[in-house]
This record gives sequence, C-alpha cells and structure tokens, in this order.
Amino acid sequence: MTALDIARVDLRNLGELSGPIGQADGGDIALIGLDDTGGALAVSRNEFAAMAEGVAQGLRGRGYAPGERIAVLAANSPRYLAVLCGIMRAGLVAVPVNFKFPPAMIAYVLADSGARLVFHDAARAPALPEAVAGIALDGDDWKAFLAPGSQPAWQPEADDVALMLYTSGSTGKPKGVRLSHAGQRWTVRTRQAATPLDRERTLIAAPLYHMNALALAFLALACRATAVLLPQFDARLYIEAIARWRATWLTAVPPMIAMMLREHALLAATDLSSVRAIRMGSAPVSASLLARIRALFPNARVINAYGTTEGGPVVFGPHPDGIPTPP
Repeated sequence: MTALDIARVDLRNLGELSGPIGQADGGDIALIGLDDTGGALAVSRNEFAAMAEGVAQGLRGRGYAPGERIAVLAANSPRYLAVLCGIMRAGLVAVPVNFKFPPAMIAYVLADSGARLVFHDAARAPALPEAVAGIALDGDDWKAFLAPGSQPAWQPEADDVALMLYTSGSTGKPKGVRLSHAGQRWTVRTRQAATPLDRERTLIAAPLYHMNALALAFLALACRATAVLLPQFDARLYIEAIARWRATWLTAVPPMIAMMLREHALLAATDLSSVRAIRMGSAPVSASLLARIRALFPNARVINAYGTTEGGPVVFGPHPDGIPTPP
C-alpha cells in the first residue's frame, strides 16, 4: 500500500497510523530509536504495529474504558510512539506530559487531566506522584503489560478526543488542549497532500510531548517514511545523526538550530548534503539565522511554519494560487 493509498483510507481512529499487524511492507523500518550515546534500535512496521496493539490489548484487559486518560512521561523513543498509538487504538485519551516541568507541575497536569495511569521511563520515575499508577517503559513492567491478540481499533465519533496536550502555561497554569481523532486525521491527510514524506528519512529531536515533533512523527507514520528519534536534543548528537542516518528532513525549533550552528568544527567535518528540507516553528526565525541555515544547507528547502497546540498544529499552508511563501 502506497502513501497515496493510505491517504485515501478513512481511518477514523488516529491510533491506526501504527498500521495493521502483518502489513505488506511490514519488514520496512518505521523507526530508528537512538540513545544518549548514539546507539540505535531499528523497529520494523510490523514490530511497531504489534507494540501498539499490545498496549491497546493491555489497557483493554486491565479494564480501562474509552475516554479515560492515560499519560506518558518519558523521553523520545519508539515505545513512546507505540504507547500513544496503543492508547488511542483502545479509545482512551493520550496525555503526553512535559517532563521538564517541575514535579509539582507534573503532579498538577496529571491531576487536571484525570490520568489513570502513567507510562514513564526510568529517568522520570522520581517525578511520578505516589498516588498515580505507573508502567516503566524501560523495565520488566513494559514486557508484562503488553498483551497478546488483536482486535479492531475503537471507532470514535466526530468529536471524540484522541490527545490532550498541555500548553506551556505562559498565562497561568498549563491548560489541557483536547484534540479530536477527526481533527488530527484531517491535519495528517492535509499535510500529507501538501508535504508528502514518501522515501524521506526524518530526524526528530524535539520532544514528543510538543506538537512540533508529534505532528512530524504522525506524518512520517502516515507516509511510510522512516523517522529517526533522538531521546532529547543534543547539538553534537543531532549533527552526527544527520550524517550517520542520511537524514533528508529535519524539524526543529529555531533555538535548536542556533545551538547546532555553534558546533563549527564538527559541522566542517560532517557531510550534511542529504538534507533536503528543514521545517522550523514554535518561535520566530531571524533573518540572520535564516541566512546561516541556508549557507549550511544550500540544497535544502527551509520552511518556517506557524501553528498552535490548539490548532493542532499548522495554521498556514501553501498559497492556493502558488504565491511564494514569505520567509
């Protein structure tokens, strides 16, 4: 099945982006998860689909009902995305939590969202409130939680919520933004038509609790692209990952690119010619930064996007009459 075929399929549940188990191209690599040292774990499409369905079956088997909230408090990884898809496949609402919040704010978000369970990694375990049940993504809990079997994904109504993302809290405490299956599927299909990622290899280092990274991850799954995931942004690891994995599509916030540009010696010694597109958003891009990016990546199209968490995620697209987009 091609990306164009997938775009035509009316998948009502956003979690179905994980794909069915036993898909024709299931041996292809969907995700490459990197660790803090650059070590890599490749996950095929069938392996990813099985993980997502294992999470869904585990939630169903433990009695969690559609509409209940399940949180994720962890760094980027293939398991993180599998958990999100599995939560949604079972009809529950996925709540990615900003692990950079202080513990008191994390506790507030979990309470405000009504999260019944939190999937977390070892580094974030100390921030988990004692009253909330947790499943460690990098321990025996994970293997024990996954349940065998499969069943069709829960079918949402038009306004049923798939995700609840929390704002930065710039005007008080963070606010939960409820994003529907229908709205996010429309966004994926629309972006897929405007920006197909077929045969691309994306590099994602922005956190998956933020729409900047999450939107590209969903788009990569829909387009059957390969997504390379860094657990967190590190300028040197980011540069090295571009060259090692021949990344063709980058997504970042402008401060990440600015930090990368400070690594003069490493940049001079690294082949970055594979990059064909760089999409930035979430903050303004100065003219000087834009000029430096274009000098470093002369073969890449630079896209400066604007969106909001509430918009989920991109507000503006190409002009229907082909008028060039302002820088």
